[in-house]
Amino acid sequence: MLSEKIKQTLRDVPDFPKPGILFKDITPVLKDPGLCREITEALAEQMRPLCADAVAGIESRGFLFGLALAQALSLPFIPVRKAGKLPHFTLQQSYELEYGHATLEIHQDAFKAGQRVIIHDDLLATGGTVVAASQLIAQTGAVVAAYSFLISLDFLKGRERLAPFSEQIFSLASF
Repeated sequence: MLSEKIKQTLRDVPDFPKPGILFKDITPVLKDPGLCREITEALAEQMRPLCADAVAGIESRGFLFGLALAQALSLPFIPVRKAGKLPHFTLQQSYELEYGHATLEIHQDAFKAGQRVIIHDDLLATGGTVVAASQLIAQTGAVVAAYSFLISLDFLKGRERLAPFSEQIFSLASF
């Protein structure tokens, strides 16, 4: 089963990025091209019925499978970046992380009103980053069609924070 393959391949890194956090490192997954292919196919299979218009990937690990997902679905890929990284006119959203605070940006012309967007990131924890990305997308008039994650840490209740934006929340492996 794909969920078990992912779980067995991940690396746990204690006390990163700060003491008390057990970081789920996906870099060992990236070293396995066959597993990456399986992941991309599974993500696309989950998202295909939603008839989305674009995939937004959250910096930086959300770019890895987000772009692959967009390509598998023949959709545009839109990067959601940390503040100061995009070269054109941007929209910004600040938010709290489980270990600090940050600001995300997208280009003002990233989406058109009414477009249906899949937001992809590697991991759903408390949901703060993904909520900020959802708020950015809403500023453009687009809507969140679904959320796509490689991993979700269900005990942190991030899914509950995403429910106001979309009930469609998918992950390939849950803890």
